[in-house]
Amino acid sequence: MPLHELISAKDLRSGVSRLAGELSAAYPGGVLLIGVLKGSLPFLADLVRAMTIAVEVDFLAISAYEEGTGRVRIVKDLEVDICGRDVVLVEDIVDTGLTVTYVLGELRRREPRTVEVCVLLDKAVRRIVPVPLGFVGFAIEDEFVLGYGLDFLGRYRNLNRVVAGDLKQLRSDPDAHVQALYQR
Repeated sequence: MPLHELISAKDLRSGVSRLAGELSAAYPGGVLLIGVLKGSLPFLADLVRAMTIAVEVDFLAISAYEEGTGRVRIVKDLEVDICGRDVVLVEDIVDTGLTVTYVLGELRRREPRTVEVCVLLDKAVRRIVPVPLGFVGFAIEDEFVLGYGLDFLGRYRNLNRVVAGDLKQLRSDPDAHVQALYQR
């Protein structure tokens, strides 16, 4: 499939604004947002700026420890105690649900008052494990996506829009879309 834009910068701003409003209404007393590094960073930054309540931010980083197993481990843990707090896990994308299920389990063991998920992109067609998503930006089909935090080998995260790329082409040349996406 050729490279094409899925979500424009304008639509991303609108979606983030909507989510910020939903979160602000749901947590009028404030909330702790936990971003999953590195992909959530652009989304989280825009989300925080658009919220109208007190917001605290912390980060987790996770990494697969065995190729192809679906098992993950935390490589950067939270700096704050979440016990008794309202917590929202902020993710760039949820597809199979395996990673977010693992992270939610780890967070719940720390006894927050509440824990919800806010995701920019929901790729439910690939879901293996059912995952409750409290706040969803956009539902997408089964396409390989880049931009607005989503990457391929560290490339394309800084795009201000979300595009669908050809994974086979990227595997043979990780820079295959650089000229088309950055030379506008």
